[in-house]
Amino acid sequence: MGLIKAAVGAIGGTLADQWKEFFYCESLSKDVLMVKGQKRTTSRSSNTKGNDNIITNGSGIAVADGQCMIIVEQGKVVDICADPGEYTYDKSTEPSIFAGSLGKSIVDTFKVMGKRFTYGGDTGKDQRVYYFNIKEIIDNKFGTATPILFRVVDNKIGLDLDCKLRCSGVYSFKIADPIVFYTEICGNVSSEFRREELDGQLKSEFISALQPALAKLSELEIRPNQIMNHTTELEDALNVALTNKWGKLRGLKVVSVSLSSVSLPDDQEQEILKAQRRGMLRDAGMAGAAIVDAQTESMVGAANNPNGAVNGFVGLGMGNNMAGMANAQSYYAMAAENKAKEAPKDGWKCTCGHINTGKFCSECGKAKPESDTWQCSCGKVNTGKFCSECGAKKPISVCPNCGYKPQGAAPKFCPECGKPFNA
Repeated sequence: MGLIKAAVGAIGGTLADQWKEFFYCESLSKDVLMVKGQKRTTSRSSNTKGNDNIITNGSGIAVADGQCMIIVEQGKVVDICADPGEYTYDKSTEPSIFAGSLGKSIVDTFKVMGKRFTYGGDTGKDQRVYYFNIKEIIDNKFGTATPILFRVVDNKIGLDLDCKLRCSGVYSFKIADPIVFYTEICGNVSSEFRREELDGQLKSEFISALQPALAKLSELEIRPNQIMNHTTELEDALNVALTNKWGKLRGLKVVSVSLSSVSLPDDQEQEILKAQRRGMLRDAGMAGAAIVDAQTESMVGAANNPNGAVNGFVGLGMGNNMAGMANAQSYYAMAAENKAKEAPKDGWKCTCGHINTGKFCSECGKAKPESDTWQCSCGKVNTGKFCSECGAKKPISVCPNCGYKPQGAAPKFCPECGKPFNA
């Protein structure tokens, strides 16, 4: 009871002449997830009074784009096809799986769950054809009626805060495994299975899965205002969270998620902004700039004093004397000192401005320049041809006898040949 693929052609009267019965499904709307296939018989068909639940050998079955067809016998799936085209039903052949866009996973499912039943041609058996809508089911709206806890983490500024997050949007899903969907959800329906029969349950489970999915984004240190830019990561996290409920139990998967809004309570949003500002002011240079900015605003405010600019500047001076005038220059000096401390002791600065420790610049790839300094026997480090302390001549850096080149200061005798190094 397998399927034999027919030559691609028009579905019409010619097939009705050749095949005893013809099964076809019109385009499925987004509200219909599964429908029972109906026989299409005409006056030219040789079997116009057959049982609706019996598929005559040699019958024609057509599968359209975006559809998956299964043949069920005695309540058990015995054949499946998700490859668009025309097929002939032949009960003398083994099941032929045309997986189409569903891929290898549906083949594996069929091997596990599929099983043939034969009754020696007994007419007292039940055979049905079902068509599934395997297109993307779009426009499923969702919203968080109650806030979801979202942990805001930023190790750079030491921020770790639990916030109450609200979000809304739409998601889409599709039937990824029709065999699981049939056996677990809608087996042996008399006509069709509609989306609204499952919609409420799916939305409830989708909202429940948002909590662990958003936790995955929190681990990546993604802030609430950045979530809308990371919908791909959210989709992956949702599919992981829904693997058991949707994937294994229903054969469904999340295709896409589109967020229309993500919001926090005003007080928590302001707390995050304050933490970011405090983190910024940890840098002495930024703190100095903030002082300059504050002092500038104070001076502008003093100049615009309604009692006169003189009174305003007098008040400003008194305030500075009481609180101690903050010196922005000292913060700039502190920033420069901190930067110098952070620089590696054995580092070198490339012409591109990048500080490196290796032999090549990690920014532009240039080689470390040769040092033109030398240390005299008196201990003085010099850059010229003669020592500025004792007047000694700069020693040569290569042994004149064997060509040995020392790594550091030139020795008195060559370690290779033993000759005086500066002879």
